[in-house]
Amino acid sequence: MEEISKFAPLLLMFVVVYFLMIRPQQKRQKQEKEFESQLKVGDKIITKSGIHGKIAELGEASVVIETMAGKLKMERSAISLELSKKVQKQ
Repeated sequence: MEEISKFAPLLLMFVVVYFLMIRPQQKRQKQEKEFESQLKVGDKIITKSGIHGKIAELGEASVVIETMAGKLKMERSAISLELSKKVQKQ
């Protein structure tokens, strides 16, 4: 019994770290992958660097967005959010 009580604080710390740090990160990654898979041509988006545009073409891992300055090819992971969904929430 005494041996278990020595490891209880360590075990408790691991459980707390899991629920406060690891689990939310996994959930966020799952949401990002789901978001990337639901993108379609014509969606208005904002990239993580702040560029606004509309999706012109979709590839396996890349996307071509049309901006006021022209067309840009980027990775799907560079897209932060779909603008139309953000506007609908407000």
